[in-house]
Amino acid sequence: QVQLVESGGGLVQAGGSLRLSCAASVSIFRFNAMGWYRQAPGKQRELVAFITSGGSTKYADSVKGRFTISGDNAKNTVYLQMNSLKPEDTAVYYCNAIARLGPDSYDYWGQGTQVTVSS
Repeated sequence: QVQLVESGGGLVQAGGSLRLSCAASVSIFRFNAMGWYRQAPGKQRELVAFITSGGSTKYADSVKGRFTISGDNAKNTVYLQMNSLKPEDTAVYYCNAIARLGPDSYDYWGQGTQVTVSS
């Protein structure tokens, strides 16, 4: 069974940095893409960034230039480096992984980690 475990969240002042980690219980080579989503109170969950198995990345406009997603295949872990944090980045951050097998698609989620940015 696939498990994704996030860590690295916390409280930081505006302008600070955090690095989130998402450790998978299986080789991340199994996934077509992995990404980070976030959900602030009263808002819908939104995509922050993702990385494909080929190494391509995509970011939400709101985090471009500040956040960087990367993967470490040897550690089966995906990271989200967050710099120049703003109060509006406050949310629960979720790790996501997608595996496609023929016509089927499998979606996996972590339990989430809280990021709070104080002004």
